[in-house]
Amino acid sequence: MDALAEDLELLPSTRRALRHRLAVAQSEGRSPSLVAAVSRGGEVLWEGSRTSVEGHGPDGDVQYRIGSITKTFTAVLVMRLRDEGLLDLSDPLGRHLPGTGADEVTVAQLLAHTGGLAAETPGQWWERSSAELRPGLAEVLGEEPFKHAPGRVHHYSNPGYTLLGSLVEALRGKPWEDVLRAEVLEPLGLDRTSGAPRAPHAGGWAVHPWADLMMPEPAEDLGVMAAAGQLWSTTGDLTRFAAFLLRGDERVLSAESVREMRAQAAPAAPGSSDGGYALGLQVNVSDGRRLVGHGGSLPGFVAGLWLSEEEDLTAVVLANCTSGVLASAVAMDLIAIVAEAEPRFPEPWRPFRETDRVPLELAGIWYWGTAAHVLRLRADGSLELGPAGVTGRAARFRGEPDGSWTGLTGYYAGETLRAVRRDDGSPSHLDLGSFVFTREPYDPEAPVPGGVDPQGWRGIG
Repeated sequence: MDALAEDLELLPSTRRALRHRLAVAQSEGRSPSLVAAVSRGGEVLWEGSRTSVEGHGPDGDVQYRIGSITKTFTAVLVMRLRDEGLLDLSDPLGRHLPGTGADEVTVAQLLAHTGGLAAETPGQWWERSSAELRPGLAEVLGEEPFKHAPGRVHHYSNPGYTLLGSLVEALRGKPWEDVLRAEVLEPLGLDRTSGAPRAPHAGGWAVHPWADLMMPEPAEDLGVMAAAGQLWSTTGDLTRFAAFLLRGDERVLSAESVREMRAQAAPAAPGSSDGGYALGLQVNVSDGRRLVGHGGSLPGFVAGLWLSEEEDLTAVVLANCTSGVLASAVAMDLIAIVAEAEPRFPEPWRPFRETDRVPLELAGIWYWGTAAHVLRLRADGSLELGPAGVTGRAARFRGEPDGSWTGLTGYYAGETLRAVRRDDGSPSHLDLGSFVFTREPYDPEAPVPGGVDPQGWRGIG
């Protein structure tokens, strides 16, 4: 065990800064109550709450409605179907759920909101509609479901996630919430997350925009729209869920699958200030810090769940007001406060073990054309390839059982790097997505595309 293991107790100055940010959010946002939590390494670092209404004092066990954070749970269910081989993300929806009016839209496009579907359902405001006025699946898209050509742009769509919930039901043969409970909530121990509120829970309030007055909001069951925004949860449960989104859990999704969920799949919508969308997760980049997570809102409630992979930090913010508190912005600020005041300790360096196979003959300088690159081998089985100068493409690669490496970052993400060897086993060159890297610039002994001038390097005559 590391003798310098990180102390999870925050400094008093950091805790005060967190309390102050929460107090400002509750006061300026005029929320009856607000509760938040920050965690690192899956362990809660700090919890805080503010309330001004008797009987509404929250803690980490009080349920709030989380709105569109529900979409991330739905995305997890879809990724489970993919991992089991029941669908492919490139499958058109109509292959598994025909007749919706969006048969040609792919599962991946629905997950990333690039299917071109309308943002909302036609007709009544579904979030505040009673059961008899809510759309059924046949009416979710209406007669003109598309606002954009599928695959062209990112356009957030609540009906799109309703279709994904129905897809889960079609392939599992069970209601969406039953599948969610059995496959995600119970394995992860999220026993305070549910489709209907369970005491203790906060009441949802509308606060008058020009007077300090409140009015209760209705808590409608969303029916067929449930997969887009139904859930109630707590900061305790959402903190555990956020840790899962960072690390995975083999009982639900592997670390590789949740990493895939966090990877950006769609750019920001035109004119939007956000950072785009992954698979069931929003993306935000601020001050050089990449965050993924999701915001949520339903009448009476706002919510934000965000995480930083680099800092191994997560933050959850829940409030019971229709508007006023920018829950996602507050959660991002809480992460920034801790990251800046108490940055994450890096993992301790360790060398390779004596039993490790180390392809040391690959380390060092390689040339792509005339551009020098450095290949570094890491004890975790990965490698790094980057420019020897100040410019060029850099990437990290994950080792594979067959001796190749798969790109994890940058231009080479998903690409395969292989060491091509001569008959005697010595490395001839590196093949990276058809790019040839050689030990010498344009090495005449390597299969450089286009060949190498037989006269070699020369000066001006």
